[in-house]
Amino acid sequence: MGGENFIDVKDVRKKAANLVECGAITSDYPLDLKMACKLLNDALASEILCVLRYRHHQITAKGIDFPQVAAEFEEHANDETQHTLMIAERIDQLGGDPDFNPDTISQRSPTQYGKTQNNLFEMITEDLVAERVAIDVYRKLVDWFGSGDPTTRRMLEQILKDEEDHANDLATLLAQVDSRKHLNS
Repeated sequence: MGGENFIDVKDVRKKAANLVECGAITSDYPLDLKMACKLLNDALASEILCVLRYRHHQITAKGIDFPQVAAEFEEHANDETQHTLMIAERIDQLGGDPDFNPDTISQRSPTQYGKTQNNLFEMITEDLVAERVAIDVYRKLVDWFGSGDPTTRRMLEQILKDEEDHANDLATLLAQVDSRKHLNS
């Protein structure tokens, strides 16, 4: 295949010059932009809730395992904050408005904030359940964006990897806290 016919450079330049207000989105973007931004805003809401839950758990964690568990909560909160920024920036690149509205975050998020206070086992369990929900959602999002938007797909794959790491860390912590709880019974 000859490269000279593959890309009509004049046409590409003309389209790019005519739609400069669209930023990174070109006329050949194959996905429904409104739906893409809605799905990413729902993921953004989930990440915001995760930051809030992890920070709450980080501050209120009590017990013999406090330093190790609180440090894990802090690390995860930092990662979730990074995810929040990544998703918000991508929504903006797609021409959408990142929705940080606190009034609707819990309604849009597939994860929950949680209710646990001062019980490490229950805190870790809540966080692990939320991570497992996030893993399921991100797998579906990776499939939805697929080859239509490889930039968003790669971002979501990185977040998915982080969420899987978090779930593994939490499962390990849960087993440690549970075994100590049984030893002290």
